[in-house]
Amino acid sequence: MPVPAVHREVRLAVRPRPAQPLSVDHFEVVEVPVPEPGPGQLLVRNRVMAVTAVMRTLMNSEADLFMPPFVAGEALWGLAVGEVVAAPGGGAEVGELVEHRFGWREYAVVDAAEAHRLDPEALPDPAAHLSQGPSAWMGVVRGAEVRSGDTVFVTGAAGGVGSLAGQIARLRGAKRVIGSTGSPRKAEVLTRELGYDAVVLRGAGPIEEQLREAAPDGLDAVFDNVGGEQLRAALALARRGARFAIVGALSGQATGAATAPVEIDTVALTARGITLRGIALYDHMDVIPEWTAEFGRGLRAGTLTFPHARLSGIGRAPRALCELLEGRHVGAVLVDL
Repeated sequence: MPVPAVHREVRLAVRPRPAQPLSVDHFEVVEVPVPEPGPGQLLVRNRVMAVTAVMRTLMNSEADLFMPPFVAGEALWGLAVGEVVAAPGGGAEVGELVEHRFGWREYAVVDAAEAHRLDPEALPDPAAHLSQGPSAWMGVVRGAEVRSGDTVFVTGAAGGVGSLAGQIARLRGAKRVIGSTGSPRKAEVLTRELGYDAVVLRGAGPIEEQLREAAPDGLDAVFDNVGGEQLRAALALARRGARFAIVGALSGQATGAATAPVEIDTVALTARGITLRGIALYDHMDVIPEWTAEFGRGLRAGTLTFPHARLSGIGRAPRALCELLEGRHVGAVLVDL
């Protein structure tokens, strides 16, 4: 297929104010010339991209993260899978699938050294490479160290990370898996389709009371995506030697907050030997091939599923991120380009 002269990209038109709900008015979709690759670069036709909650935080100029913030007036970025359409300096073959960090545009120029070439046989659907499974696997296996017989609590269980973390905990031998979410519809999906035994529902009463009913014998492992009240409740129910993986802070990210402080009783931590471990994927990139192999086996055997929503067309990418932050979907949110 010939490369067109122009393509579309999505830019951050104006930064949302702190705590301001994100809307499509904060974005603009513009038509620009298709870039030309230089030596050592690839031109990639993006096929599918992912949106994630951290993108809202990256819209703040003061975001103190391991990733640089988005720049007003410039194209956003994020993980995408695409097909190489030109490789003047080598580094990949035309037609190969690659994963890279230049989503939010239809065509991207990517340094060949930074493009991850994908094995087309590794996963049944190339879009599954955009799952947040590496973070889920990392948090369950290395962070919370889930073991056979554990009672596990996963906060934010219906999101792109949590919807896989619960499944992974079950694969690791967890006896009871409890999740939290914000709607009865999602709670039903978690228990009916994703292997959760019980669900704590945000807004249906004090989290600690609900969690105490769901886990009367306490918690052995916690995969925390949220922070705030849910983390405090989990600490109150933690058994001696409980292990916590602190993976996200959705209580702040949904509104763009750069922090999510929680008051913690350190006496209780030491008395009960509780481990709190902040853990991020950029320190554990070696889990990605490990997860991909496990994910491929699980998808083919039916022991794992990939919950996700897919919107079509780059023009719907801003709406996709808004809908994710509004909690409209279960699992990952992807955009076909």
